[in-house]
Amino acid sequence: MNLSVAVWGSMSRLAKDVRGQDLVEYALMGAFVAASAGFFVPSVTSAIGTVFSQIGTVMANAASQG
Repeated sequence: MNLSVAVWGSMSRLAKDVRGQDLVEYALMGAFVAASAGFFVPSVTSAIGTVFSQIGTVMANAASQG
């Protein structure tokens, strides 16, 4: 019983926390636009993949530096 109360309390606090919400929304919107562009213009798909790979590399390097 105590574990379920603790989990419920944690989930409740997490649901109320809105820090970083804008960043997630912008990332989702960017991914949606990229997926739509890739669907409607197939020649752009490889360029979009390259951009996201470069972004992933930059983020991984930033995370490893602290």
